[in-house]
Amino acid sequence: MSTMPPALERSPWMRPKYLLFAAIGLMLAYVIPHDESFLVHPKDPLWQHYEPFKWWLLPHGIAGASALLLGPMQFSDRLRQRFSQFHRVVGRLYVAGVFVAAPLGFYIQYFQERLGGPRSFSVAAAADAALWMITTGIAVLFILKGKVQEHQQWMTRSFAVALVFLEVRVIGGVGGWETLNDHANETIVWACLALSILWADLVLQWQKLGRSRPVFHGSGLMVPEKGAGKAPEILRLL
Repeated sequence: MSTMPPALERSPWMRPKYLLFAAIGLMLAYVIPHDESFLVHPKDPLWQHYEPFKWWLLPHGIAGASALLLGPMQFSDRLRQRFSQFHRVVGRLYVAGVFVAAPLGFYIQYFQERLGGPRSFSVAAAADAALWMITTGIAVLFILKGKVQEHQQWMTRSFAVALVFLEVRVIGGVGGWETLNDHANETIVWACLALSILWADLVLQWQKLGRSRPVFHGSGLMVPEKGAGKAPEILRLL
């Protein structure tokens, strides 16, 4: 008679999406009071800096914030299954937010270049905007062709690029590098941008490995976990 232990379920708190939620929550808890507190303080000196392009900053901020806040909702299997129409509407809003926030972000940085900002920052902003729109656009094309798995993978990459906004501010603030010269801040931007797709693929592979991991049952036989072989259900926005 086999002495092998019964199958052990992986703790739900170790799923990539829950770890992602926790990381996003921590980043927001740091970034909002540290970098965005000027929004509720009309006399903050930062308003003088933003004055020349504030009307471009407004739609950029609203669209970008919408994408960051709506994106995590698409990770919920329960929401997708019970409220599929709402899930699709939120997905379309996310895509719209990307295609508004990304080009406006580049234009605002280019506007600052005309006020004396470095050209290299405009290049970094252009690369960020292009990568965000390209990953999102590819995901949209896949879902229009009915290829759900590929769509989910590219939307995961899209949201990873969206998180660069938070990552740059957390790294710069916690590390104290935001007070250094522009080159230090550019380095942070490029590093986060370069690693964004890698982080997304690591999450995808982690979930794929978790779904296909064999487990031991009382009979001593190795049986794939429930759901093995299925496409990773991370994001479906349309």
